[in-house]
Amino acid sequence: MTGNGTGDREALREEIRRTRVELGETVELLAAKADVKARLKDSAEQAKERMREQAAQTVARMRGQAAQKAVELRGQAAEKARVARDQAYETQVAVRRNPVPWATVAAGALATVVVLLIVRGRRR
Repeated sequence: MTGNGTGDREALREEIRRTRVELGETVELLAAKADVKARLKDSAEQAKERMREQAAQTVARMRGQAAQKAVELRGQAAEKARVARDQAYETQVAVRRNPVPWATVAAGALATVVVLLIVRGRRR
């Protein structure tokens, strides 16, 4: 302490200044807690952001699943096309090896048409 008491006054003024700053901060915090409208608005914004994130994740997951399903379907279609080509080739080879049954079927169809024309001509 100094003899004239100015040291105590300065320390007191500094303590008052700090107390005012702390009091101002406390009042701001209390005002923020008391502002229900602002708190609800913040809460709503946070909820909207969470929903946007969830929607984006769901869209990304669905797109991934759709792409995976498309790949599976392409594979299945390619396999079915291969099987159909193989069967067509086998039929072609069978006809070339033994054309008589096919010629018989064609002759039978032609005979049927001729008979139908004759029967139809007699009715007139």
